[in-house]
Amino acid sequence: MEAVKIRWHHAMAEIPKAAWDRLAEPLETPLLEWTWLHELEASGSIAPANGWHPRHLTAWRGERLVGGVPLYLKQHSQGEFVFDQWWARWAAQAGIAYYPKMVGMSPATPAVGYRFLIDEGPEGADVQEEMLQAIDTYCTSRGIAGLHLLFVDPQWRATLSDRDFLAWHHQSFLWRNHGCRSFDDYLRPFKSIQRRNIRRERSRIRQAGLVFQALSGDRIDPAWADTMFDYYLNTNAQYGPWAARYLNGEFFRGIFNRYRHRLLLMAACKPEAGDRPVALSLLMHKGNQLIGRYWGSAETIKDLHFSMCFYEPIQWAIDRGIRSFDPGAGSAHKLYRGFEAVANTSLHRFYEPNLRLLFQRFIGSINEVELANIAAMNLQLPFAARS
Repeated sequence: MEAVKIRWHHAMAEIPKAAWDRLAEPLETPLLEWTWLHELEASGSIAPANGWHPRHLTAWRGERLVGGVPLYLKQHSQGEFVFDQWWARWAAQAGIAYYPKMVGMSPATPAVGYRFLIDEGPEGADVQEEMLQAIDTYCTSRGIAGLHLLFVDPQWRATLSDRDFLAWHHQSFLWRNHGCRSFDDYLRPFKSIQRRNIRRERSRIRQAGLVFQALSGDRIDPAWADTMFDYYLNTNAQYGPWAARYLNGEFFRGIFNRYRHRLLLMAACKPEAGDRPVALSLLMHKGNQLIGRYWGSAETIKDLHFSMCFYEPIQWAIDRGIRSFDPGAGSAHKLYRGFEAVANTSLHRFYEPNLRLLFQRFIGSINEVELANIAAMNLQLPFAARS
């Protein structure tokens, strides 16, 4: 059999789209598909100028792509949503270099699903091992302190059980569809007071004269990309130094034109306001999952966020039998809309031995605290006791 050849790339544009998507499209996540990753880079949102240096790895047998993985060299931790800056401070205090680091993720997207793309077949494990060894060699030869794989696919993680990674658990939110066929089915597990609250929140929005549209695929008007970007900026402006503004208008224009088949756009409109929607929320969908990403509005309307980002997407998911909805990062108000706290995992491999010792010393206790916090959060779920 022909030997595997490893190649490194400074942009997704260097990798043939069809070859990459042959491996990415069968996966459950949309976040590793070529167009999504390419538009992040081509727009300049995720680029060396912003501290993201693409170092994508591919594995080839002759002219056939048999493995791929998106990777980025970084000197900071912005846009990762795995908040390891305090690890970096601890390391600095001990005189240990934390950066540069190699990061594997779908940038600026805190949703589970990261993994290596591997061609199906009995040689898949061997290809993955060749890729891991190539990453180790690349990092050690260039003084890169560590490899950080974020929001990893739990099934793929199991294939790394004999590798030298340290696992760090983090809290996310997830709504699971337990056979709902209507919005009333969604409401049924809640305590009566919370059912009333949710109905009141939805009613208040309709009383404000808003009409909702759920648009996907070719029903999404590319001209609304600039409006979505404006509303994205409006939302980030509310958070000051804690904002998560990583994307530019060119990115939104790119995905609205070339990635509409994976997008769900929720629009809230006032008939008397013309064609421009009052609010937009942008989500991604593939197979049995829905992923919330960005939202914003032109004006402040009480409870509008809940309808745009939770209730209307849940209704859309129920209508299509979608089994899970990741609403994105955020605060505990999601618990009161039925989103459970769940754990996601990042994997860390350190080439600086002292850095590994530092991480190894504390990660067990940190994981215990995080898992206990997740359990405590779920005690706040406003569900009626089940008999």
